[in-house]
Amino acid sequence: MPVTLSTILLFAAASLALAVTPGPDMLMCLSRSIAQGRQTAFAALSGIVTGCYVWAFAAAFGLASLLALSPTAYDVVRFAGAAYLAYLAWQTFRAKDAFGVSSGLPSVAWGRAYRQGLMTNLLNPKIALFFLALFPQFVDPAHGNMVAQALILVSVFNVIGFGINGSVILAASRFASFLARRPGVARLQRWFLGTVFGGLALRLALDDRH
Repeated sequence: MPVTLSTILLFAAASLALAVTPGPDMLMCLSRSIAQGRQTAFAALSGIVTGCYVWAFAAAFGLASLLALSPTAYDVVRFAGAAYLAYLAWQTFRAKDAFGVSSGLPSVAWGRAYRQGLMTNLLNPKIALFFLALFPQFVDPAHGNMVAQALILVSVFNVIGFGINGSVILAASRFASFLARRPGVARLQRWFLGTVFGGLALRLALDDRH
């Protein structure tokens, strides 16, 4: 086996600690569920999961190390991510009918939510640095194929993250159903989602590690 059971259990504990800590991924799932329904939120979560696989393979091939070695590369990704989140906030605020609720569910394309979750994850330098910092501690070249080891570990990471964020989505959707029965809920949902995106954009833009 490319990764020993003890290594998997230790990595799972580290992944769980990260998953239960509120961050951009969790906030996106929460806001999507409240504003657009759990189906849309799970589509965004699927994009986030895909992004983690991309970063894991990048780390396995040494590509993610560029972000740690080059402050300029880190800043490019950071500001690109902030700009993308700001764009999502602007789109949300200006949408008049996009988030109207009908029978508790909005008419939002799941593919679009998936792409937004994927792009948000890929443009988050903290995710890249997490894999860069964590993988060397759990991937052992002596055990063979580095890509196979990365695949196993990121799958463990995603199963745990999906469980935590999926629970957040389901809990938030119950709250959204309650709000959907109240007048003016569409406007409140739109402003909530836009504010979350705007806040994440500002946080990422100002989060200078240097």
